[in-house]
Order: sequence, then structure tokens, then C-alpha cells
Amino acid sequence: MGKLDGKVAVITGGTTGMALAGAKLFVDEGAHVFITGRRQDALDEAVKQIGRNVTGVQGDAADLDDLDRLYDTVKREKGSLDVLWASAGGGEPAPLGEITEAQFDTWFGLNARGTLFTVQKALPLFNDGGSILMTGSNASLGAFPGWSVYAGSKAVQQAWARVWLNELKDRRIRVNVLTPGQVATAKQEELFDEATKRQFESLIPRGQMGRPDEIATAALFLASDDSSYVNGMELVADGGTIAI
Repeated sequence: MGKLDGKVAVITGGTTGMALAGAKLFVDEGAHVFITGRRQDALDEAVKQIGRNVTGVQGDAADLDDLDRLYDTVKREKGSLDVLWASAGGGEPAPLGEITEAQFDTWFGLNARGTLFTVQKALPLFNDGGSILMTGSNASLGAFPGWSVYAGSKAVQQAWARVWLNELKDRRIRVNVLTPGQVATAKQEELFDEATKRQFESLIPRGQMGRPDEIATAALFLASDDSSYVNGMELVADGGTIAI
């Protein structure tokens, strides 16, 4: 028996990295998963990799019309949902003094505004007793030079989780934040050169980046009844980077 048998889950930004690993694991544990991605070719490839019990919906989590189309699809195909992993997000380095208005609008638009409306628009479909998790970042807990816009756009989630669980307590919907550290993904390959990756690895006690599947198992814990007594919390999965 799987930990998500019969459940319906939505994972935004589920075409690559941690979220794709999570989608595969959720399906293995019995869920039907809806994933989103901005690029149709990447979405098609992710659906192919997952292989079964998955529906791909092309869209941008920062676009409210795309979110409406996502949840219209969920309602039409499954009627309701039990798990939402608001994982779509991104960022780029920009030190104070060089931050542009476009950078601020882009990353707060996706990481903050997009996450808020991803959750809000899901609520009419949510079954009581469901689980919401948002992908944070340990950048919001540390002091990594150049990453203040990204860190700020992720830090709001910790406050939201506490407020929203209080607003949703009568429906027993839990709200938590999953906060990864440095994880070896295709996006990281785009952002960091080898020197930067070695620098980040030097901050991790084990000296190695996290793997997408390590974050996926943490997401499964928050999505499933294994975490039934965990609510309003931030689960940091960064190998101890922030702890030391």
C-alpha cells in the first residue's frame, strides 16, 4: 500500500529537478499527479519519464490565467485534490546596488505572487485533511551575497504557512514549507560554474550537493499522513549548511 494511494496531487514546476523527482515518487506511492511547466517539450518529456498516472498542463505559475486552466483541468479530470506542492520558482544573483526593477518584479512575481495564487486558486478543489507544501530556499535563512532578491521572495512563505494554517484549521488542511539547500539539478548547471559549485559544496558538511531524490522523500513526508502532526513548519533539507 502506497503512502498516497488514491490521492490527487498537483506539483507546479514539475518538469525537472526536485519537483520531477517528487512527481515520480508520488506516483510510485499511489497518487495521480498533475504537473506544470512553461515549455511544452519539457512537459511532454517529464510526462514520458513519469510514465503513468500523470497529467501535464502547460503553463506559467506566475500567470493567473494559466493557473485557472490548471485547476479547470484538475476539476474536469479528478474533481478535487489532496496535495499541492507549489514548487515553481527561480532566481538569479544580483548584488545590492545592481538590482534592477525587472529582476525584482520577475522573481517576486514568480516566487511570491505566483506561489500565493497557486495556493489560493487551489482551495475550492481541496479535500478536507489535505496537505499544502511550498518550496522555500535556505538562501532565506543564510546570508549569501548577491541573492537578496531571491532570498526575500522565498522568505515570505514561512509567514504564509503560519497564517494560512490558522485560516484553514477548520478544514484540517496542513501548510508547510520545504526548504532545500544546494541540490544538483539541470538549473544549477545553468547558473553556476565549477568554481561556484565547489564553493557551495564547501559549505555543506558532507561536502556534496543534495540529490533531487533526497528532496523528493522529504516532500513525500510532508504530503502524506506521515506528517499528520506537522503543521506550519519549515523543514530544512540542506545537509546542515545553515546549522553550522
